[in-house]
Amino acid sequence: MSKSKIAIIMGSKSDLDVMMGAFDICKKFGIEFEKKVMSAHRTHDMVAAFAKNAKSSGVKVIIAAAGGAAHLAGVVAALTPLPVIGFPIVTNMMGGLDSLLSTISNF
Repeated sequence: MSKSKIAIIMGSKSDLDVMMGAFDICKKFGIEFEKKVMSAHRTHDMVAAFAKNAKSSGVKVIIAAAGGAAHLAGVVAALTPLPVIGFPIVTNMMGGLDSLLSTISNF
């Protein structure tokens, strides 16, 4: 049986510390994963290329973490048939409520 492959993408390098728990869980269960930093706003061409090619590269599930406007999960979900899990990152502005509302409104 082949291992599942998860792509964990983040809107900013500052999100890496928050997502360490996800990396640790994948390692604990022996799940192959990749991590990438890309922004739906600043690197939209990179996000589009990644999302459109994720399935053919063996990715089974995408976890998209972003704060603030948090459009990353919605943009990726619009461009791939794969399941996308939006993960809102806490911000200073509204304690993460802004990220949560932006993430869930994308779906």
